[in-house]
Amino acid sequence: MDACEKIPVLAVVGPTASGKTALAVRLAKKFGAEIISADSMQIYSDLYVSTARPDETEMQGVPHHLLGFLPADQPYSAADFCAMAKACAADIHSRGKRVILCGGTGLYVQSFLENITFTGEGGDPDFRAKMHRLAEEQGNEAVWRELCAVDPDGAQALHPNNLGRVIRALEIYRSTGLTTAQQRVQSRLEPSPYRSLVLCLDFQDRQKLYARIDLRVQEMLRRGLEAEARRFFERYGTDSGTARQAIGCKEFLPYFRGEIPYAQAVESICRGTRRYAKRQLTWFRRMPGIQTIYADAQQDVFDQALERIDADGLFSSGG
Repeated sequence: MDACEKIPVLAVVGPTASGKTALAVRLAKKFGAEIISADSMQIYSDLYVSTARPDETEMQGVPHHLLGFLPADQPYSAADFCAMAKACAADIHSRGKRVILCGGTGLYVQSFLENITFTGEGGDPDFRAKMHRLAEEQGNEAVWRELCAVDPDGAQALHPNNLGRVIRALEIYRSTGLTTAQQRVQSRLEPSPYRSLVLCLDFQDRQKLYARIDLRVQEMLRRGLEAEARRFFERYGTDSGTARQAIGCKEFLPYFRGEIPYAQAVESICRGTRRYAKRQLTWFRRMPGIQTIYADAQQDVFDQALERIDADGLFSSGG
Protein backbone atom coordinates (compact mmCIF):
# COMPACT_ATOMS: atom_id res chain seq x y z
CA MET A 1 0.00 0.00 0.00
CA ASP A 2 1.35 3.42 -0.99
CA ALA A 3 2.12 5.73 1.95
CA CYS A 4 -0.38 8.31 0.76
CA GLU A 5 -3.13 5.67 0.79
CA LYS A 6 -2.55 4.65 4.39
CA ILE A 7 -4.96 5.75 7.09
CA PRO A 8 -3.30 8.28 9.44
CA VAL A 9 -3.65 7.19 13.07
CA LEU A 10 -2.57 9.19 16.10
CA ALA A 11 -1.97 7.00 19.16
CA VAL A 12 -2.04 8.56 22.62
CA VAL A 13 -0.58 6.04 25.05
CA GLY A 14 1.02 5.89 28.47
CA PRO A 15 0.57 4.57 31.99
CA THR A 16 -2.67 4.57 33.93
CA ALA A 17 -3.67 7.92 35.46
CA SER A 18 -1.30 9.87 33.20
CA GLY A 19 -4.07 11.88 31.50
CA LYS A 20 -4.37 10.00 28.20
CA THR A 21 -8.13 10.38 27.86
CA ALA A 22 -8.15 14.11 28.55
CA LEU A 23 -5.38 14.72 26.01
CA ALA A 24 -6.97 12.48 23.38
CA VAL A 25 -10.31 14.27 23.76
CA ARG A 26 -8.70 17.70 23.37
CA LEU A 27 -6.87 16.52 20.25
CA ALA A 28 -10.01 14.89 18.85
CA LYS A 29 -11.93 18.16 19.18
CA LYS A 30 -9.05 20.03 17.55
CA PHE A 31 -8.76 17.70 14.54
CA GLY A 32 -12.32 16.42 14.14
CA ALA A 33 -11.38 12.90 15.22
CA GLU A 34 -13.06 9.92 16.83
CA ILE A 35 -11.36 7.81 19.49
CA ILE A 36 -10.79 4.07 19.48
CA SER A 37 -10.08 2.78 22.99
CA ALA A 38 -7.09 0.45 23.30
CA ASP A 39 -7.70 -0.73 26.84
CA SER A 40 -8.03 -4.44 27.58
CA MET A 41 -10.28 -3.88 30.60
CA GLN A 42 -12.50 -0.95 29.57
CA ILE A 43 -14.17 -3.30 27.07
CA TYR A 44 -16.12 -4.95 29.92
CA SER A 45 -19.61 -3.65 30.57
CA ASP A 46 -19.56 -4.82 34.20
CA LEU A 47 -16.37 -2.97 35.12
CA TYR A 48 -16.95 0.75 34.96
CA VAL A 49 -15.30 2.20 38.04
CA SER A 50 -12.38 -0.22 38.40
CA THR A 51 -11.27 0.31 34.79
CA ALA A 52 -11.62 4.12 34.96
CA ARG A 53 -13.82 4.04 31.88
CA PRO A 54 -14.51 7.62 30.76
CA ASP A 55 -18.01 8.95 31.33
CA GLU A 56 -20.03 11.27 29.13
CA THR A 57 -18.60 14.36 30.81
CA GLU A 58 -15.03 13.24 30.17
CA MET A 59 -15.77 12.31 26.56
CA GLN A 60 -17.14 15.83 25.87
CA GLY A 61 -19.24 14.65 22.95
CA VAL A 62 -16.34 13.00 21.13
CA PRO A 63 -17.39 9.56 19.81
CA HIS A 64 -15.53 6.71 21.55
CA HIS A 65 -15.39 3.16 20.24
CA LEU A 66 -14.79 -0.24 21.91
CA LEU A 67 -15.87 0.76 25.40
CA GLY A 68 -18.07 -1.33 27.71
CA PHE A 69 -19.51 -3.69 25.11
CA LEU A 70 -18.58 -7.13 26.48
CA PRO A 71 -19.83 -9.12 29.52
CA ALA A 72 -16.97 -9.96 31.87
CA ASP A 73 -17.27 -13.71 31.40
CA GLN A 74 -16.67 -13.51 27.64
CA PRO A 75 -13.18 -14.18 26.21
CA TYR A 76 -11.42 -11.41 24.31
CA SER A 77 -7.97 -11.33 22.78
CA ALA A 78 -5.54 -9.01 21.04
CA ALA A 79 -6.64 -10.58 17.77
CA ASP A 80 -10.26 -9.72 18.57
CA PHE A 81 -9.25 -6.16 19.35
CA CYS A 82 -7.26 -5.76 16.13
CA ALA A 83 -10.14 -7.01 14.02
CA MET A 84 -12.65 -4.69 15.68
CA ALA A 85 -10.31 -1.69 15.75
CA LYS A 86 -9.51 -2.20 12.05
CA ALA A 87 -13.21 -2.06 11.21
CA CYS A 88 -13.67 1.04 13.38
CA ALA A 89 -10.69 2.83 11.81
CA ALA A 90 -11.91 2.08 8.30
CA ASP A 91 -15.40 3.36 9.13
CA ILE A 92 -14.13 6.54 10.80
CA HIS A 93 -11.79 7.28 7.91
CA SER A 94 -14.54 6.63 5.33
CA ARG A 95 -16.64 9.35 6.97
CA GLY A 96 -13.85 11.90 6.64
CA LYS A 97 -12.93 11.86 10.32
CA ARG A 98 -9.49 11.50 11.86
CA VAL A 99 -8.58 8.41 13.89
CA ILE A 100 -7.12 8.60 17.39
CA LEU A 101 -6.15 5.43 19.26
CA CYS A 102 -6.06 5.96 23.02
CA GLY A 103 -5.13 3.47 25.71
CA GLY A 104 -2.56 1.81 27.87
CA THR A 105 -2.57 -1.79 26.64
CA GLY A 106 0.70 -1.92 24.76
CA LEU A 107 0.03 -5.26 23.09
CA TYR A 108 -3.21 -3.93 21.59
CA VAL A 109 -1.64 -0.68 20.38
CA GLN A 110 1.44 -2.24 18.82
CA SER A 111 -0.39 -5.18 17.28
CA PHE A 112 -2.97 -2.91 15.67
CA LEU A 113 -0.52 -0.33 14.31
CA GLU A 114 1.87 -2.97 12.98
CA ASN A 115 -0.98 -5.03 11.51
CA ILE A 116 0.08 -8.18 13.33
CA THR A 117 -1.48 -11.41 12.04
CA PHE A 118 -2.24 -13.79 14.89
CA THR A 119 -1.40 -17.44 14.34
CA GLY A 120 -3.54 -20.27 15.68
CA GLU A 121 -5.92 -17.87 17.36
CA GLY A 122 -8.64 -20.46 17.92
CA GLY A 123 -6.70 -22.17 20.67
CA ASP A 124 -7.07 -25.45 22.45
CA PRO A 125 -9.03 -25.20 25.73
CA ASP A 126 -8.20 -28.79 26.72
CA PHE A 127 -4.46 -28.18 26.30
CA ARG A 128 -4.66 -24.91 28.27
CA ALA A 129 -6.50 -26.66 31.07
CA LYS A 130 -3.85 -29.39 31.12
CA MET A 131 -1.06 -26.81 31.40
CA HIS A 132 -2.88 -24.95 34.17
CA ARG A 133 -3.21 -28.24 36.10
CA LEU A 134 0.52 -28.83 35.62
CA ALA A 135 1.25 -25.37 37.02
CA GLU A 136 -1.00 -25.98 40.01
CA GLU A 137 0.58 -29.34 40.74
CA GLN A 138 4.24 -28.65 39.97
CA GLY A 139 4.54 -24.86 39.75
CA ASN A 140 4.78 -22.39 36.89
CA GLU A 141 8.36 -23.36 36.12
CA ALA A 142 7.22 -26.83 35.09
CA VAL A 143 5.17 -25.28 32.28
CA TRP A 144 8.00 -22.93 31.38
CA ARG A 145 10.36 -25.90 31.06
CA GLU A 146 7.92 -27.44 28.58
CA LEU A 147 8.42 -24.33 26.44
CA CYS A 148 12.19 -24.48 26.92
CA ALA A 149 12.20 -27.94 25.39
CA VAL A 150 10.63 -26.78 22.09
CA ASP A 151 11.45 -23.05 21.93
CA PRO A 152 14.39 -22.17 24.22
CA ASP A 153 14.86 -18.67 22.79
CA GLY A 154 11.19 -17.86 23.19
CA ALA A 155 11.18 -19.23 26.72
CA GLN A 156 14.13 -17.04 27.73
CA ALA A 157 12.12 -13.97 26.74
CA LEU A 158 9.30 -14.90 29.12
CA HIS A 159 9.24 -15.03 32.91
CA PRO A 160 8.00 -18.40 34.22
CA ASN A 161 5.31 -16.59 36.19
CA ASN A 162 3.90 -15.04 33.01
CA LEU A 163 1.89 -18.22 32.77
CA GLY A 164 -0.67 -17.05 30.24
CA ARG A 165 1.91 -16.10 27.62
CA VAL A 166 4.00 -19.22 28.29
CA ILE A 167 0.98 -21.43 27.73
CA ARG A 168 -0.01 -19.43 24.66
CA ALA A 169 3.46 -19.87 23.12
CA LEU A 170 3.24 -23.61 23.79
CA GLU A 171 -0.26 -23.76 22.37
CA ILE A 172 0.73 -22.04 19.12
CA TYR A 173 3.85 -24.18 18.75
CA ARG A 174 1.74 -27.28 19.30
CA SER A 175 -0.79 -26.25 16.61
CA THR A 176 1.59 -24.70 14.05
CA GLY A 177 5.10 -25.96 14.75
CA LEU A 178 6.33 -22.35 14.81
CA THR A 179 8.65 -20.97 17.49
CA THR A 180 8.06 -17.51 18.94
CA ALA A 181 10.63 -15.96 16.58
CA GLN A 182 9.08 -17.71 13.58
CA GLN A 183 5.61 -16.56 14.63
CA ARG A 184 6.89 -12.97 14.83
CA VAL A 185 8.25 -13.08 11.28
CA GLN A 186 5.09 -14.74 9.97
CA SER A 187 2.84 -12.20 11.69
CA ARG A 188 4.46 -9.22 9.96
CA LEU A 189 4.27 -10.38 6.35
CA GLU A 190 1.31 -8.11 5.56
CA PRO A 191 2.25 -4.39 5.61
CA SER A 192 0.34 -2.07 7.90
CA PRO A 193 -2.48 -0.02 6.36
CA TYR A 194 -1.74 2.79 8.83
CA ARG A 195 0.63 5.72 8.99
CA SER A 196 0.97 6.38 12.67
CA LEU A 197 2.41 8.77 15.21
CA VAL A 198 2.63 7.42 18.77
CA LEU A 199 2.75 9.93 21.62
CA CYS A 200 3.49 8.50 25.06
CA LEU A 201 2.66 10.45 28.20
CA ASP A 202 5.30 10.12 30.90
CA PHE A 203 6.56 11.96 33.95
CA GLN A 204 10.03 13.32 34.59
CA ASP A 205 9.30 12.87 38.31
CA ARG A 206 7.90 9.37 38.79
CA GLN A 207 6.53 10.30 42.23
CA LYS A 208 4.11 12.72 40.56
CA LEU A 209 2.65 9.83 38.57
CA TYR A 210 2.35 7.74 41.72
CA ALA A 211 0.58 10.61 43.50
CA ARG A 212 -1.90 10.79 40.61
CA ILE A 213 -2.45 7.05 40.87
CA ASP A 214 -3.21 7.31 44.60
CA LEU A 215 -5.68 10.13 43.92
CA ARG A 216 -7.27 8.07 41.14
CA VAL A 217 -7.78 5.16 43.53
CA GLN A 218 -9.38 7.41 46.14
CA GLU A 219 -11.74 8.80 43.49
CA MET A 220 -12.63 5.28 42.38
CA LEU A 221 -13.44 4.34 45.96
CA ARG A 222 -15.66 7.40 46.24
CA ARG A 223 -17.48 6.35 43.07
CA GLY A 224 -18.24 2.88 44.39
CA LEU A 225 -15.28 0.66 43.57
CA GLU A 226 -15.89 -1.70 46.49
CA ALA A 227 -19.54 -2.22 45.57
CA GLU A 228 -18.63 -2.84 41.92
CA ALA A 229 -16.05 -5.45 42.88
CA ARG A 230 -18.53 -7.16 45.20
CA ARG A 231 -21.20 -7.29 42.48
CA PHE A 232 -18.64 -8.63 40.02
CA PHE A 233 -17.65 -11.59 42.22
CA GLU A 234 -21.24 -12.29 43.22
CA ARG A 235 -22.23 -12.52 39.56
CA TYR A 236 -19.20 -14.25 38.04
CA GLY A 237 -17.45 -15.97 40.92
CA THR A 238 -13.72 -15.88 41.44
CA ASP A 239 -12.66 -17.45 38.13
CA SER A 240 -13.81 -15.12 35.36
CA GLY A 241 -10.90 -15.12 32.96
CA THR A 242 -9.20 -11.89 31.96
CA ALA A 243 -11.69 -9.59 33.68
CA ARG A 244 -10.92 -11.27 36.99
CA GLN A 245 -7.45 -9.67 36.80
CA ALA A 246 -8.75 -6.09 36.75
CA ILE A 247 -6.89 -4.05 39.34
CA GLY A 248 -9.46 -2.94 41.88
CA CYS A 249 -11.34 -6.24 41.76
CA LYS A 250 -8.85 -8.94 42.64
CA GLU A 251 -7.34 -6.96 45.53
CA PHE A 252 -10.73 -6.79 47.26
CA LEU A 253 -11.24 -10.54 47.20
CA PRO A 254 -9.16 -11.31 50.36
CA TYR A 255 -11.04 -8.49 52.11
CA PHE A 256 -14.41 -9.96 51.11
CA ARG A 257 -13.23 -13.30 52.51
CA GLY A 258 -12.30 -11.66 55.82
CA GLU A 259 -8.59 -12.40 55.36
CA ILE A 260 -7.32 -8.78 55.36
CA PRO A 261 -8.63 -5.40 56.57
CA TYR A 262 -10.12 -2.81 54.24
CA ALA A 263 -7.11 -0.48 54.45
CA GLN A 264 -4.79 -3.28 53.33
CA ALA A 265 -6.97 -3.98 50.31
CA VAL A 266 -6.86 -0.31 49.33
CA GLU A 267 -3.09 -0.17 49.70
CA SER A 268 -2.83 -3.31 47.59
CA ILE A 269 -4.82 -1.58 44.84
CA CYS A 270 -2.50 1.45 44.94
CA ARG A 271 0.60 -0.73 44.92
CA GLY A 272 -0.70 -2.96 42.13
CA THR A 273 -1.60 0.07 40.02
CA ARG A 274 1.85 1.59 40.46
CA ARG A 275 3.45 -1.69 39.38
CA TYR A 276 1.16 -1.88 36.38
CA ALA A 277 2.11 1.67 35.38
CA LYS A 278 5.79 0.68 35.43
CA ARG A 279 5.08 -2.31 33.18
CA GLN A 280 3.14 -0.10 30.77
CA LEU A 281 6.03 2.36 30.51
CA THR A 282 8.49 -0.47 29.96
CA TRP A 283 6.43 -1.75 27.03
CA PHE A 284 5.96 1.64 25.39
CA ARG A 285 9.60 2.64 25.71
CA ARG A 286 10.50 -0.43 23.66
CA MET A 287 8.14 0.48 20.82
CA PRO A 288 10.02 1.77 17.77
CA GLY A 289 9.49 5.41 16.86
CA ILE A 290 7.55 6.33 19.98
CA GLN A 291 7.68 9.99 21.04
CA THR A 292 7.51 10.92 24.71
CA ILE A 293 5.78 14.02 26.05
CA TYR A 294 6.04 14.87 29.73
CA ALA A 295 2.92 15.61 31.72
CA ASP A 296 4.93 17.41 34.41
CA ALA A 297 6.87 19.66 32.03
CA GLN A 298 6.30 23.42 32.07
CA GLN A 299 4.74 23.27 28.61
CA ASP A 300 1.17 21.97 28.49
CA VAL A 301 0.87 18.43 27.10
CA PHE A 302 -1.65 19.63 24.51
CA ASP A 303 0.86 22.14 23.12
CA GLN A 304 3.60 19.50 23.18
CA ALA A 305 1.35 17.12 21.27
CA LEU A 306 0.42 19.74 18.67
CA GLU A 307 4.11 20.45 18.03
CA ARG A 308 4.83 16.74 17.43
CA ILE A 309 1.78 16.31 15.18
CA ASP A 310 2.66 19.40 13.17
CA ALA A 311 6.31 18.34 12.79
CA ASP A 312 5.25 14.86 11.66
CA GLY A 313 2.61 16.12 9.25
CA LEU A 314 0.27 13.29 10.25
CA PHE A 315 -2.93 15.34 10.07
CA SER A 316 -1.88 17.73 7.33
CA SER A 317 -4.33 18.25 4.50
CA GLY A 318 -2.53 15.68 2.40
CA GLY A 319 -1.92 13.17 5.22
